[in-house]
Amino acid sequence: MRKAILPSLIIFVTIAILARLFYLQIIDDEYKLKSENNAIKIVYEYPERGYIYDRNGKLLVANQPSYDIMVVPREIKNLDTLKFCELVDITKEEFDKKLKKAIVYSPRLPSVFLPQLNKREYAAFQEKIRKFEGFYIQKRSLRDYQVSVGANVFGFITQVNPAIIEKNPYYKSGDLIGKQGVEEQYEEFLRGRKGVKYIQRDKFNRDIGPYKDGIFDTISKQGDDVTLTLDINIQKYGEELMQNKRGGIVAIEPRTGEILALISAPTYDPALLVGRQRSKNYTALYNDSIAKPLYDRGLLAEYPPGSPFKILTALIGLQEEVIDEQTTFFCRRGFSYGNRFMKCHDSGGFSLNAGIYSSCNTYFANTYKKIIEKYPKPAYGVDAWSNHLKSFGLGNFMGYDLPPGRRGNVPTSKLYDKYYSAGGWKSTTIISNSIGQGEVLMTPIQLCNVMCAVANQGYYYTPHVIKKIKNHTIDKKFTTKHQTTIDKQYFPPVIQGLFDVYNKGTASRLQVEGIEICGKTGTAENFTKINGQRVQLTDHSIFVAFAPKDNPKIAIAVFVENGYWGARIAGPIASLMIEKYLKGKITRTDLEKKILNSSLESEYAKVLSGEPFRINL
Repeated sequence: MRKAILPSLIIFVTIAILARLFYLQIIDDEYKLKSENNAIKIVYEYPERGYIYDRNGKLLVANQPSYDIMVVPREIKNLDTLKFCELVDITKEEFDKKLKKAIVYSPRLPSVFLPQLNKREYAAFQEKIRKFEGFYIQKRSLRDYQVSVGANVFGFITQVNPAIIEKNPYYKSGDLIGKQGVEEQYEEFLRGRKGVKYIQRDKFNRDIGPYKDGIFDTISKQGDDVTLTLDINIQKYGEELMQNKRGGIVAIEPRTGEILALISAPTYDPALLVGRQRSKNYTALYNDSIAKPLYDRGLLAEYPPGSPFKILTALIGLQEEVIDEQTTFFCRRGFSYGNRFMKCHDSGGFSLNAGIYSSCNTYFANTYKKIIEKYPKPAYGVDAWSNHLKSFGLGNFMGYDLPPGRRGNVPTSKLYDKYYSAGGWKSTTIISNSIGQGEVLMTPIQLCNVMCAVANQGYYYTPHVIKKIKNHTIDKKFTTKHQTTIDKQYFPPVIQGLFDVYNKGTASRLQVEGIEICGKTGTAENFTKINGQRVQLTDHSIFVAFAPKDNPKIAIAVFVENGYWGARIAGPIASLMIEKYLKGKITRTDLEKKILNSSLESEYAKVLSGEPFRINL
């Protein structure tokens, strides 16, 4: 027993010494590195963000060098403030404000004093930097846009704020982060990984080399490149067509759910949010509360869908077996219900096909009435109707890979019980739902997704803008098929009706030679509040389509605010974009010239001028 005591004691002491050495050399050093240790200077090496390409490999977003003036307040000595301000072109008041902010962050740690100097400003400051102790240059990279379109898709880069730093320890004061669009959604891939160097200092605060021979240093890693589903050519073309107009356009490839174009108008040049003028330009865009260029109408604007909603009314009517292809309703310029009258531009008897291509309100009002009245109570009918709509991705967030979104609205019986009290309403009370003018609201991307489901005869994929991420796989939810509640057999007659919209219906003047297009015009009433009063404005112009009829390659939804009626502006835009995408050129130059030269600015000005709006066109 005594013989074992000495070896055990030696082993115990050895382990204790090794543990202490481990603590002092490894653990203790890590705490030193994390602390505000005046003997160690931390220098970050910032990587380039990943590049962004379109679906055809065209470079959209690259990088350019930028330089930040960093400050360590505690190290400022003998500073000639006036010369400093003159060199970097700021006022003494601005200097004091920036320095105070840096001190609040940390007197000992570096923070950004003046961001995003260009090459000329950098060269001028670098030449005299030795005169300004406590200041140094930090090289970074800023976005360099190769195109002047797609701002709402790309998003932008900005400095992190204290809330972000507190939430995510990766970021430090002065770091850049993606906001909105692809830059925000794929920030963790695009940003890369910054490198860190720890520099040892002597008692005179001079750099004397890497701390611990650089064993804690890391190298930066460039961000991963991403390829978008966007076709930049039709994105650019769509933005040109929407000049002097407001609204949203969404184009999707039906068989994949890949977003081909996502247009919001008015928009802005993404280069405006790069460089030292970024903050000033962003403030100007943000404060434009009339045109709202930062508001992504393709994703956020909730509109009544108007006549394109009749497609869904028809499909649900077929699925619920309250109509078939031969079912005929007679129209006498409208639909009478009680002491009210829903106007229509048609008269005569209409079957499903004619009802679709003529856009007969009476046909779809009767169909909707039959859907609701099929059930013992109106509440049951509305909820059945509502469930069919939700299977198309309506009334909820769609799960696409861009930050902003709106649910739209799909009413249920609970809404009407609240409005009218339980049992105090029936099918005709809410008959305007039948033609997309009731409580139903949709965003352009939701309506485009509906057209994808119709083109695919019953299924869709979650719309998405990411096609490929270097070294990574995309989320499997974008390759998961979603089935609607409508059986495949009911789609062909509706698709034929949409094809006849172009052949002999409301879009017959919008035909494109060589392309079989299925579409639907729409006109939606438009209301707003002016000085607290509900005012009816000029109607919205709406159009949805897909092409070709067989094996569709593009589906599109176009909303043009105050655009009068569907075939006037939205319809031509849809036809032109389809031709541009499928043919790569435009043969309908008459339509193109008309739309490029059209402006709705006078309509939008009426909200301020008080001029009367044109309604019920």
